[in-house]
Amino acid sequence: MPEKVPDCLFCKIVTGEVPATVVRATERTLAFRDINPQAPTHVLVIPKEHYANAAELASAADALVSEVLLEAHAVAVDDGIAEAGYRLVFNTGPNAGQTVDHMHCHVIGGRQMHWPPG
Repeated sequence: MPEKVPDCLFCKIVTGEVPATVVRATERTLAFRDINPQAPTHVLVIPKEHYANAAELASAADALVSEVLLEAHAVAVDDGIAEAGYRLVFNTGPNAGQTVDHMHCHVIGGRQMHWPPG
């Protein structure tokens, strides 16, 4: 299992070194509000262990990616947006807009979403 990375912002949120508005936590995942929300609900769901990208998370043992998705849906239920709909976004790599190299799922909703975004 990957170690926590000392200079990783999200690893520091997991350990409590950096504050965050946590909305859900399980043994292996953490969900917290995005500091730059793009919609009324904008929550990041992360594995507590450090996985840099989608490929690493997908190959994690014990279906960790499923736990991240289950928690993302639970966030949507808790925020009252599950029935109307919500967007899940995994950015992988700099060209996709991944700015923190700790895999995370954006749960975005609470307003009409458009495609393409913007």
